[in-house]
Amino acid sequence: MQQQNARRKSNCVKVVEKLQEKREKRRLQQKEIKEKRAQEVDVKLPNYEIMCMIRDFRASLDYRPLTSNDLIEEHRICVCVRARPLNKKETAMKDLDVITIPSKDVVMVHEPKQKVDLTRYLENQTFRFDYAFDENSTNEMVYRFTAQPLVETIFERGMATCFAYGQTGSGKTHTMGGDFSGKNQDCSKGIYALSARDVFAMLNKPKYRKLDLQVFATFFEIYSGKVFDLLNRKAKLQVLEDGKQQVQVVGLQEREVTCTEDVLKLIEVGNGCRTSGQTSANAHSSRSHAVFQIILRRRGKMHGKFSLIDLAGNERGADTSSADRQTRLEGAEINKSLLALKECIRALGRNKPHTPFRASKLTQVLRDSFIGENSRTCMIATISPGMASCENTLNTLRYANRVKELKVDPEVALMESQMGGHMTQLEVLEAQWGVGSSPQRDDLKLLCEQNEEEVSPQLFTFHEAVSQLVEIEEQVLEDHKAVFQESIRWLEDEKVLLEMTEEVDYDVESYATQLEQILDQKINILTELRDKVKSFRCTLQEEEQASKQITPKRPRPL
Repeated sequence: MQQQNARRKSNCVKVVEKLQEKREKRRLQQKEIKEKRAQEVDVKLPNYEIMCMIRDFRASLDYRPLTSNDLIEEHRICVCVRARPLNKKETAMKDLDVITIPSKDVVMVHEPKQKVDLTRYLENQTFRFDYAFDENSTNEMVYRFTAQPLVETIFERGMATCFAYGQTGSGKTHTMGGDFSGKNQDCSKGIYALSARDVFAMLNKPKYRKLDLQVFATFFEIYSGKVFDLLNRKAKLQVLEDGKQQVQVVGLQEREVTCTEDVLKLIEVGNGCRTSGQTSANAHSSRSHAVFQIILRRRGKMHGKFSLIDLAGNERGADTSSADRQTRLEGAEINKSLLALKECIRALGRNKPHTPFRASKLTQVLRDSFIGENSRTCMIATISPGMASCENTLNTLRYANRVKELKVDPEVALMESQMGGHMTQLEVLEAQWGVGSSPQRDDLKLLCEQNEEEVSPQLFTFHEAVSQLVEIEEQVLEDHKAVFQESIRWLEDEKVLLEMTEEVDYDVESYATQLEQILDQKINILTELRDKVKSFRCTLQEEEQASKQITPKRPRPL
C-alpha cells in the first residue's frame, strides 16, 4: 500500500516538474523575444514604450483585410477609408504608425494618452465603414470598390459624385489624380482617368451605343467661395440660379472628349493651375476644392453627370482663428463647405424634403447631385498613419462617421414633425441668434443648428459675417466694372464736347447743358459706388471683430 502511494506521489511530482519545466521554457522564450525586439528597435526612441504597446495589441488581432476577391456591395451612399504608408519624412522623424486595419471594414486608431501619474497608455478607437483600405491597397483596388460601381449610374440618367476628403498629404490627390514619382504625377492611375476609361468602355456596349451619347468634361476649382475655370486660364465664373431653380455656372467651358488620352491632357492642364499654399498643418496645402466632371449629353441635353471632387485639406478649416484675413476667409469657406457637404449627403441618405445646398458654393454647384432618386455618392476619407497626425486623422474619421450616420432617430423625427418641419427650426434659430432671413442664410442657420456640438453661436456669427463679406465684395466688384465701362463712355462724350468747343461759333448753352448732365451722372454713379465701398469696409471690420469672438467647440465624443 505504501509502495503504491509512493508511486502515485512520484507521478504527481513528475507532472509538477513537467509544468515547471514548461513554465521556465516559456519564460526563456519570452526573454529571448524581448531581447530580440530590443535589438531590432532602439530602446532610446522617445515613443518606444508606445510602439511596444501597439505591437503587442496588433499581435492579438485576427487580420482579414479587404481583397480583390471580396464582393462589391450596392450602396446609395458609400463611405470608405484609405490609409497610406508612412512617407520618407515621417520615417526619417521616426514617427510611429498608429493606424491598424484588421478587417475589410474596420479602422483602429491607437491614440497615445498620459495619466495623471505620467504613465503612458493607449486609447484604441474603432471605426466601422463600408470599406477600409490599408497601406498595401492600390488606386485600382480603391477605384474598383468606390467609383467604378457609380459609372453605370450616369448611363441610366443618374448623377454620381465621388469625394476624396482628408488632411493635406494624406493621399487625396494621389487617389483622385494618380501616382506620384517625386513631383511628377502619373495621371493615368488616378480615379479621374480610371473613371474616364470605363465611361468610354461602356459607351461602346450595344445597350448604350444606340443612344448616340457625347462625352464632355469640365474642370474647375472653388477657392474662398469663388469659382474658377481650370480649363480657361482660371477665368472667374458666376454661379446663378435660373427661374426653374436650376444652378448654372455661367461661362464654364465644357470640352468634348473622345478617349481617355483627351481626359488625361485636361487633368494635367487643370492640376497645373490649382491653388495651393501654407497652412497651420502643412507647408503645401490644397487651398481649393477641385471638381472634375464627366458629362454625358444626348442631342445637347444632359443625360448623366459624374462629379469627382478632390476636396481642400480639412486642416484648413481650423485656420479661422488666423491673424491673416485671407487665411481666415479660406478657412471659413472650407469649414462651411465641408459641413454643408456632410449635411447634403445625410439629407440624400435620409430622403429629407430639404437639402441645405445654398449654405456653400461647393454644395450649390453640386446641387443636382443631391436630389432625385437616381443620385449616388461615394466618399473616400484618406488618413495619414503617423502619430504626429493623430488629431487630424481622428477628425477625418469622425467626419466620415457622421456622413454615414443614416439611421433616423425616432425621437428627433417626432420632434421635427411636432415643430412643423424646416421653417420652424429656422424661426427657433432666428429667435436664438437674431439674424435676418434669405435662402442662403436659412440654409446656413439650418447647417449650424444640425452641428451645434461643432459650431458655437460665435462661430455661426463669424460664418454669417464671411457670407455677407463675400456677397458685398461681389456686388462692389460688379459695380466697379460697370463704372469703369461707363467711364470709357463718359470720356468719349467729353471728347466730342471738347471737339465742339474748337469750332468758332459753337453752341455754348448746349455745351454747358451736356457737360452738366455728364457731371451729374458721374456724381450719382460714383457716390453710389462710394457708399457701397464704405459698406464693404464696415463689413470687413465686422468680420474681423467676429473672428476675435470665436470660441471653438470640440467635436462630440464617439
